[in-house]
Amino acid sequence: MSLPLSSQRLVAFVALHERPVLRSFVAGSLWLDSSEERANANLRSALWRLHRNGRRVVECLGQRLALDSKVAVDLRESERLAQHVLNDGGDNLEVEPSALAGELLPGWYDDWTLFERERFRQIRLRALDTLCERLTKMGRVDAALEAGLAAIAAEPLRESSHRAVIRAHLADGNAAEALRQYGLCRRLLKDQLGLAPSDQTDGLLQGVHMLATAG
Repeated sequence: MSLPLSSQRLVAFVALHERPVLRSFVAGSLWLDSSEERANANLRSALWRLHRNGRRVVECLGQRLALDSKVAVDLRESERLAQHVLNDGGDNLEVEPSALAGELLPGWYDDWTLFERERFRQIRLRALDTLCERLTKMGRVDAALEAGLAAIAAEPLRESSHRAVIRAHLADGNAAEALRQYGLCRRLLKDQLGLAPSDQTDGLLQGVHMLATAG
């Protein structure tokens, strides 16, 4: 659906709340710099624009608003997949890494998006790290690398993601690729933070370094 910005913000705000929210809370949060009367008027206008094509995306439940029960939220599905990866200790992992690669509302800087974006970011990064590690142990190196590199693309300074990718390369017998990934991690940490990799990261390649310098 093509929606005006005011209606987009309304749908996003309601979608981020799993339970119905008070109209006054919605109006006050979306139009912080407006008077209560003007904010309520803006909310009525956004609802009218949202529903003028005949599709009910947001339900009005008295003084509360909620998404229509037929509306699916991709954020919730991604969260479900992430929790499945983090909580399932077995090998039943039919999860596409791309399903965990997207950022929440990129380019939106409203205060009410920031906490949710960071919360989802942490969940999906931990899930991608875990997925990379599990897939490596299962011998599915290509899928493991896809998951690990997706985590690095989202946060290049995340050492745990670099370690997961290094382990995948080592499991696949690609010491040169593992060393290259370590070099990238080391350079990023030094350039951006003035830090060296942790002992945990250095320890992964100790044996490789010994072989490389032997003789």
